[in-house]
Amino acid sequence: MDKMDIKAPISIFTSDYQTAEFMKSMRDLASLAGVLKELSTEKMYDSPIEIIRFLNVIQLINEASLGIKDAIDNEEVLYYRYQSTYSQDNDPPTLAQITRMLTILERNNWIIKQSRQIKMRDRGKNLMDGLIRMGNDALAYYLQDDIGRSLFQARRDAEISAAYDDQGISGGNKIASMIYNVEEAIKQLEERQLELLADRNALPQLEKINQLMLELETKLNERLQQFGTVEESTKMSDLMRRGTAAISKGTSLSLSLLTKYIRFVNMQLTPTANTISPEKVRQFILAMHSPEANPNIPTSHDILSFMEQNQYEEEAMDGLWVPVKFAAPIGPHDITDAIHYLQTYEPKLEKPISYQLEPEYEEAEMDVRPIKEALEEVSWKMTQSLIDTERIENYLSEHGETEMEELIVESSSNRWHDAILSLLAVSALTSNNKVEQQPIEQTKDYDKQWEWIDDDDKRFTVRQYPHDDE
Repeated sequence: MDKMDIKAPISIFTSDYQTAEFMKSMRDLASLAGVLKELSTEKMYDSPIEIIRFLNVIQLINEASLGIKDAIDNEEVLYYRYQSTYSQDNDPPTLAQITRMLTILERNNWIIKQSRQIKMRDRGKNLMDGLIRMGNDALAYYLQDDIGRSLFQARRDAEISAAYDDQGISGGNKIASMIYNVEEAIKQLEERQLELLADRNALPQLEKINQLMLELETKLNERLQQFGTVEESTKMSDLMRRGTAAISKGTSLSLSLLTKYIRFVNMQLTPTANTISPEKVRQFILAMHSPEANPNIPTSHDILSFMEQNQYEEEAMDGLWVPVKFAAPIGPHDITDAIHYLQTYEPKLEKPISYQLEPEYEEAEMDVRPIKEALEEVSWKMTQSLIDTERIENYLSEHGETEMEELIVESSSNRWHDAILSLLAVSALTSNNKVEQQPIEQTKDYDKQWEWIDDDDKRFTVRQYPHDDE
């Protein structure tokens, strides 16, 4: 039986060193090194402005070669075009500096100077594109936070793998790199759990991390499935196990953090029931000190760390929160009463057993609609006992149809935690068909201590259903 015709990805590490194509590719890399070496000075190494000026020059040459802008005849045309294009540069390169750059590029076969035009060679085109992409990727990477950088690089590895590996060109172990970056992000997320929970502005970051984890799960599965039927599947099996475990752990951890964060925000306003179950209190304390893997119940360390938000004056002073319980002293009168009760205690006898006739039951037909309505009413009352919707309902009853942002700010306050509680109330009212939302185009802005992640989320009006007013 003939082997399947499967071509290995094109890679410099598996190519024949004696072929002409391999030699040309190595000369291109040597040319890149030569240009950077000749341009590298102490001033350029210490000043990022000098580097971006060189990239600006090659970008102008690149645009002219692609026909986006007019052709560049000589050094003077390039000099004046730089000044008109990059007017924000207060100290643009001089004509002598631009002439030196062009000389270096021509010496390394990136460009060719003709009598009426400066043309780009293929080598220069490929290497310039590589430099510009490298700079853009680096900028996008450093715009992320510590956790976001690893997740961004993992997603970038997946995109590079799709762009190269799927086209028969080696992307350079991008699947392994992607899994490694996901593992590093999860490690940092575990180490910074308390920091994120204690940060009152961490909710957008937690949502971003969760969305990235879900997106990376899809991309990783797509990448691994590409290698599921080829001869490399045996070598990829370890990566598949690592990747699946990392994504599962990261998704579970990010969802657990989101759940804890919402519970902490709502903890201070949670109503206390009249009846306390000692067994449930005992189970809660045990779960706090011996938690399972990624539980929803916060640990005592989580709760004490979350108290450092300075919601009350001087609450965030340096130090450590330690729970202390003082036993109340027992007075002499209480001891005397207790002794008297024990000495005079008389047990009560049970009442005589009375026999009752066995009840007779009659069949009766019943309309289930009132029961259904009663169950819906009970469900709504239970929701109201957990989520305070009274302020939202009162405001809608008084003002009628209201914009989403106006409803949140005017019904409570402009603080961030009040906004979260108001959004929970609007969600509860909407899911129970107490209010409805209508999209609008224009909205007003209000003074507040928080911002929308997506401005489209506030482009709604809220009003009560007509039957609620009857």
